Amino acid sequence: MTTRKKLKFGAIIHGVGGNISAWRHPEIPADASVSLPFYVKAAQKAEEGLFDLVFIADGLYINEKSIPHFLNRFEPITILSALAAVTKKIGLVGTLSTSYSEPFTVARQFGSLDQISGGRAGWNVVTSPLEGSARNYGKTEHPSHDERYKIAEEYLEVARGLWDSWEDDAFVRDKASGVFFEPSKMHRLNHKGRYFSVEGPLNIARSEQGQPVIFQAGSSESGKSLAAKEADAVFTGQENLEEAKAFYRDVKDRAVGFGRSRDDIVILPGIGPIIGRTQEEAERKYEEIANLVSIDKALDYLGRFFDHHDFSQYPLDEPFPDIGDIGSNSFRSGTDKIKRDAREQGLTLREVALRAATPRGQFIGTPERIADLIQQWHEEEAADGFIIHSAFPSGLDDFVELVVPLLQARGLYRTEYEAETLRGNLGVPIPVNRHALARATV
Repeated sequence: MTTRKKLKFGAIIHGVGGNISAWRHPEIPADASVSLPFYVKAAQKAEEGLFDLVFIADGLYINEKSIPHFLNRFEPITILSALAAVTKKIGLVGTLSTSYSEPFTVARQFGSLDQISGGRAGWNVVTSPLEGSARNYGKTEHPSHDERYKIAEEYLEVARGLWDSWEDDAFVRDKASGVFFEPSKMHRLNHKGRYFSVEGPLNIARSEQGQPVIFQAGSSESGKSLAAKEADAVFTGQENLEEAKAFYRDVKDRAVGFGRSRDDIVILPGIGPIIGRTQEEAERKYEEIANLVSIDKALDYLGRFFDHHDFSQYPLDEPFPDIGDIGSNSFRSGTDKIKRDAREQGLTLREVALRAATPRGQFIGTPERIADLIQQWHEEEAADGFIIHSAFPSGLDDFVELVVPLLQARGLYRTEYEAETLRGNLGVPIPVNRHALARATV
């Protein structure tokens, strides 16, 4: 099996967890979301497991009902820079919004992380779903869903142009002659677009991997189109094999439509494996986490996807309420699916809330069962790999120690890193500097 076709793994590090009550579990440090030692241990465990990357999610708005992890957590670039110093080969991917930041600053931040880490940086490009984000940035209103993606497309165009400010051999650094750089190999961007006006050049050069790896995490129509056109990797979240296969095929086909190869983009669904040495042990672990969540907390969690809508006003054991278009300008693909599943499956509000707050998923069972499912999804072209989040406190350790060896024995997963850079390990191409390419073709 070629390097490109072997499984790719990322580990999302999210402190006290994505479950709204997981922080109460006795094995989770209550301050994990702001504990550098916790993040270091997780990143080093993922690197021990030869993962391609660690992933730090982010958001820009909280209120009293937010998940505990969201209330008090590290900003991604800051913690990833710290992790760069204590890891060697694992990629470092962080979320940063195109709706509430400036392209020059962000290009410089990720360019710096890319240099600090020796070419291991990745940027998860998001458009910020939560309406309240606007109020934290002096804005009167949150841009519409479609408008946010138009902004993101131009934003990426600017960032990539800035990352090509310097040709790879621009910095001569010849002390004898006094020549520090070759002026003809420095390039101003001079971008003037609908949303941004940026002169450049950027004040940091390209890294060993050329440019940071671009991730995209939206599954709406706009999100899939942006991913197919611009992304190197997609972090997605399908619940079953058939949905995952359809998403995989859709995004890869769209990429080809934009003149790219199907192998230019890596599809990575997120999963939360719960692993036991027996099926019963795995089920018991799930129940430990699920039982920490009260229905009140589940309603709060569900509300976040719908602009923090107050679901406590509705009867719990009647059909999921008709709430119209609430949430359509936030987590559009997610809210559409929640409403569609509730309607098609006849779910009550209680059932919808508990499903959202304590998702069970398919990846619960013995190491062999988890390895079998991963192999099936991979071989049936539902995934190029997976982003692993620890639904149970020991989840990452269990995966690295119990599942990874099985996948290696089957020839599906690496036994050593293939490269020093994130692009090299993911098997996605290094972007050629546009100015060097133009020079070569003259």
